[in-house]
Amino acid sequence: MDMEVTAWHSLHSTMNAQEDRRPFSRATLRRIGAFARPHRARIGRFLLLSMVTALLAVATPVLAGRVVDAIVRGDDAGTVARIALLIALIAVVEAGLGLLTRWLSATLGEGLILDLRTTVFDHVQRMPVAFFTRTRTGALVSRLNNDVIGAQRAFSNTLSGVVSNLVTLLLTMAVMLTISWQITLLALVLLPVFVVPARRMGTRMAGLQREAAAHNATMGTRMTERFSAPGATLVKLFGRPADESAEFAARAGRVRDIGVRTAMLQSTFVTALTLVSALALALVYGLGGYYALRGSLEPGAVVALALLLTRLYAPLTALAGARVEVMSALVSFERVFEILDLKPLIAERTDAREVPEGPVSVEFDGVSFGYPSADKVSLASLEEVATLDAGGGTQVLHDVSFTAEPGRMIALVGSSGAGKSTIAQLLPRLYDADSGTVRLGGVDVRDLTADSIRATLGMVTQDGHLFHESVRANLLLARPEATEEEIWDALRRSRLDGLVASLPEGLDTVVGERGYRLSGGERQRLTIARLLLARQRVVILDEATAHLDSTSEAAVQEALTEALEGRTALVIAHRLSTVRAADLILVVEDGRVVERGTHEELLAIGGRYEELHRTQFEKPASQEAARPLG
Repeated sequence: MDMEVTAWHSLHSTMNAQEDRRPFSRATLRRIGAFARPHRARIGRFLLLSMVTALLAVATPVLAGRVVDAIVRGDDAGTVARIALLIALIAVVEAGLGLLTRWLSATLGEGLILDLRTTVFDHVQRMPVAFFTRTRTGALVSRLNNDVIGAQRAFSNTLSGVVSNLVTLLLTMAVMLTISWQITLLALVLLPVFVVPARRMGTRMAGLQREAAAHNATMGTRMTERFSAPGATLVKLFGRPADESAEFAARAGRVRDIGVRTAMLQSTFVTALTLVSALALALVYGLGGYYALRGSLEPGAVVALALLLTRLYAPLTALAGARVEVMSALVSFERVFEILDLKPLIAERTDAREVPEGPVSVEFDGVSFGYPSADKVSLASLEEVATLDAGGGTQVLHDVSFTAEPGRMIALVGSSGAGKSTIAQLLPRLYDADSGTVRLGGVDVRDLTADSIRATLGMVTQDGHLFHESVRANLLLARPEATEEEIWDALRRSRLDGLVASLPEGLDTVVGERGYRLSGGERQRLTIARLLLARQRVVILDEATAHLDSTSEAAVQEALTEALEGRTALVIAHRLSTVRAADLILVVEDGRVVERGTHEELLAIGGRYEELHRTQFEKPASQEAARPLG
């Protein structure tokens, strides 16, 4: 490695290492060891090859010096040829070992990334919904990408670098001191001139890099928000395109200015250090030549010292910044472990059982609930705030009790924010009740397996979320083994078969991000088709027909009536016309069930339900639209 390459390596390492002055955590090191344990055999081979490669790197300059000595002494051509052949052989072996070491490094690093990513991904999937409602998705994805890769470098780069550089440094120093301790010590005098600028310049450039990264992150966030279908629509309706463009251009211009400064600092740094390397080589050649002319040093030794010098500064500089790289890797590991240390509020018991066979009842028995505070479900770094919001825990449901017998339909109505959707979310264990019991098939949901709950209970939410995948993939999410005929039957029953058949790729047509290539009503009907395909015994409809026009609503209601036959249903509805046939209607206000009965019974009472009914059916449509009550 020549001096210019060494300069670039030193600068790059210092720039990209995020120094953290916290002390080493033994607990963190133990957890890193646990992740590394399955790869310990590969790590051992990797370190051994790194040491052998370092030995070969020192051997070549020594042999080059012997070639020069053989020429000066006038040895026969065979001697020179044999040494040259040995140098060539070492070069071939070194190249082969380099490829093998790189393969081990890649498999080790990628294997660690696989382990970390899958562990974090599986852990995040077990987190409650409250975690995702608070966390910034970009910050969470960054843990799975940037921090995991930073942790991986600890094994694939930092570990091997420290070992190989240390071996190379010790061997090179030993050989150079053996050849000429005077020249070696004088050459080391220039080391601070090489290392100190690297650290200072690297820190300065790291600051510029962080500033550029912050601007790029902000631009990325703005682009992600503005280029999504709803974001682009919002900007076109209410935004100021000129201001948006000016803000983006200002940040992009700052990134450009930082790029120019960075390029000039890099060039200045490398030029200065190249000059230092030239001065060091001049010192070796000058002083070494003087000793050689006096006969106290062989000419070949001068050449060997010059070549060894280029291999001395590289490991010295790298080791000088090794602590920064190690601490950077530890910080990445700690950020990953920070996610893994978040305990899911909802956990499956070891002795959990299946939902009983046959028709399933739903029961709420004295259920009270308050949304958990931020410190129980989130991290300040994931929310990108200084401290977590201490609020939370205020009860939103109070002593809610009702029973839906198998095959019966319970309807929940009431004002917005009354707690209807919260009740629905407790049944599939998106949250757990603080007190009281939620039962499915007569069994506390906390005693049931998550898989059996998913197989038993289906839910259509108000937003009708779809993935950026094909129609087929979005439907098969409910039942992967469903046949083509079953898929089309579900589409027919949701009155969507004609639309899907007319799409360019039919079932294989991609619906777009969040399904925005479809209309609101079409998205909702596709989620209803997914529910019909799943054939679960308990169904929750949370404003399932909210985005449908009157014609589509009537058609889908017919399909839902057919689909819900014989199944237990919990229906949340704003339009009271859709729940008249419910076996039991619960009026929910301020987290309490204030009225219950059939449609006729509640109208006869003349209470809150009658008020809601009168508001919807007796006031003009404009006033009804101005006061949503569901």
